[in-house]
Amino acid sequence: MPPEPDLTPEERERLSALLADEAVRAVFAALEEDNARIVGGAVRNAILGEPVADIDFATTLPPEEAMKRLRAAGFSVHPVGIEHGSIIAAADGRAFEVTTLRRDVKTDGRHAIVAFTTDWAEDAQRRDFTMNALYLDATGRLHDHVRGLADARARRLRFIGDAARRIREDYLRILRFFRFWAHYGQERPDAATLATIRAESEGLRRISKERIRQEVTRLLVAPRAVEALRLMDETGVLALTFPADCAHDFTALESMAAHDAALALEPDWFLRLVAFCGPRESLRDAFRLTREEMKRLRFLVDAKPPKDEKGWQHLVYRHGKALARDLARLAAARDGWGNDTLRGALAHIDNFNPPRFLLTGGDAVALGVPPGPAVGAALRTAEERFIENGFSPADREGQLALLRAVIAGTATSSPRSRP
Repeated sequence: MPPEPDLTPEERERLSALLADEAVRAVFAALEEDNARIVGGAVRNAILGEPVADIDFATTLPPEEAMKRLRAAGFSVHPVGIEHGSIIAAADGRAFEVTTLRRDVKTDGRHAIVAFTTDWAEDAQRRDFTMNALYLDATGRLHDHVRGLADARARRLRFIGDAARRIREDYLRILRFFRFWAHYGQERPDAATLATIRAESEGLRRISKERIRQEVTRLLVAPRAVEALRLMDETGVLALTFPADCAHDFTALESMAAHDAALALEPDWFLRLVAFCGPRESLRDAFRLTREEMKRLRFLVDAKPPKDEKGWQHLVYRHGKALARDLARLAAARDGWGNDTLRGALAHIDNFNPPRFLLTGGDAVALGVPPGPAVGAALRTAEERFIENGFSPADREGQLALLRAVIAGTATSSPRSRP
């Protein structure tokens, strides 16, 4: 067993807070404390004072035994990756991944055949980065088999053991490297690691688009996303990850990140992707965009940012606030807007709650318009006047009066109505 690392009082306090979680204690109790440890991101983030999201456990128990004990303790158990020793234990709206210690028997760059083990050090050696191989037991002892604590403190991303071997086990680790560096890195990665990544980068062609999407979406919202993408460009990874017609507009992406920080906007991976590449149809297949994401993309292909408050109001009325905000943020990034200009556009959008146009075809027919194309034409004209009048009148009676005026005007201008 490696010596216990010497932790600072602040680090011990944050790790103690992690162990004070009642749900965490329940998992330890179900598995028995000697059989389980918290591992990976939760430990790393607690050490660094970063927010802790998912809490994962490693255990010496075989998956079936772990499932049996967790069910007996009242957890619902889901064998989501049981062939690799992973199960999900859920209770009271919380979910924890529990994985049996393992070693790789065979890998092909995408998948692994594993064998279970009870050796904590052996489990640590098969993980990707040293800062992700920290284990915390129920007593608060930190177990560090690969010098991960020093690397985490230095925010130094380092492969465990031989970098080329780790990458060949799963080529997605190339993108994971840049994603983790974008979140946690401080200094430029060492030249040898970047050279290894360049040499192994063609292996990314074997990785599914879905897995690539998972990494890229996380990378794009990271604090050092722009710098990470530049490193990906240097190593040839960018060309293997993004579509060929991507604009690689680092300036627009930098601008969007700066606006997000200055205006306290939630980073949006999709908008950052479009800022970087442009609103390209090729993004659909490259990143397996959903139907809703394609709706956003296709709106941004042709939309032009309005020049004044009235224009933003018209846009909100026709397309809704969400798409209007997309357009404002993208235009600000790509057209070099200042913070005040973007802030003003967003205020025009957020402060406007347009009244509805309440009339239907039945109203037009009731006022004497014969069924058919004339009904739609009358409604469209009435709605256009409603918009041009500053979305007035807002009440049904006022809009009916507007429709009557449209119908009367149409009848007056019709050749049949002339003497």
